[in-house]
Amino acid sequence: MFKSRKRIITLLLLSAMLVFSSVFPVYAATWSLNGDTNVHDPAYIKEGSTHWVFSTGSGLQVLYSTNGTTYNRSLPIYTSRPSWWSTYVPNHTGLDVWAPDIFYYNGKYHLYYSISTFGSKVSAIGLTTTTSISGGVWTDQGVVISSNDSTNYNAIDPNIMQAANGNLYMVFGSWSSGIYITAISKTTMKPTGNAYRIATKSGGIEGPSLVYNSSTGYYYLFVSIGVCCAGTDSTYKIAVGRSTNVLGPYYDKNGVDMKNGGASVIDSGNSAWVGPGGQDVSGTNVIARHAYSVAENGAPKLLISDLYWDSSGWPYYN
Repeated sequence: MFKSRKRIITLLLLSAMLVFSSVFPVYAATWSLNGDTNVHDPAYIKEGSTHWVFSTGSGLQVLYSTNGTTYNRSLPIYTSRPSWWSTYVPNHTGLDVWAPDIFYYNGKYHLYYSISTFGSKVSAIGLTTTTSISGGVWTDQGVVISSNDSTNYNAIDPNIMQAANGNLYMVFGSWSSGIYITAISKTTMKPTGNAYRIATKSGGIEGPSLVYNSSTGYYYLFVSIGVCCAGTDSTYKIAVGRSTNVLGPYYDKNGVDMKNGGASVIDSGNSAWVGPGGQDVSGTNVIARHAYSVAENGAPKLLISDLYWDSSGWPYYN
């Protein structure tokens, strides 16, 4: 009798735990990374069994991992400057490349990147392609879109996505000029028309990452708000809004249009990691970003987490 009663109580407790976890889901896991994880503005993709991370830096920096946790540094994409860089960004020197994005489409990996100088809208987004990341042979495809002091937008921080109807779009931009979206040709992988502003925020907004979640029926615009690149003094935060239309409008959790400053913060950092941002959402279940390590005096480090979605259709991770 006692054993039977104990078994019933155990079954009831297990049932209660299952109900609790379905109503209040546990937070997703942050991957335990090691090796060389020094990055800024990471772009993550998996080719076969190899995990690749592209990031801001000289020649466009590359990390790889065969298990997803231990990372090594590979050779940079560029060892010399394409001639068009100086044409579109005359004051750009050296091999400094910013905020890449990697997108696989039609049998090729398309690696978008930006060149610019701090505090200037004289910028350009470029494209290089390969059929095999591990093969290491990249072909520069020239300028994708450029900007100057007379354009509304700043041509940095590109991110490519495929909408529910199969069409391609690129989001890009930063700061006072805000975040813009433009249609992308499936043939040239470059813009086909005008760019439209979909988000702005005083105090800094950049690094957009746009994804469609077929389970919720929403497009989600992830952005970095605040100030980056100041080590542990950085104020970066990751925020999000969503829309039923790829062109917007995008609203935060309080119903505020992102064009009017709306943005729901989902990661503001913690005592160990300051200024999370430069995020890249891979599919709908992985998010990579950088944050500044308190333990390492503000060194920018790679963080990767599983991305979950709550019952209201909003993303979260721990």
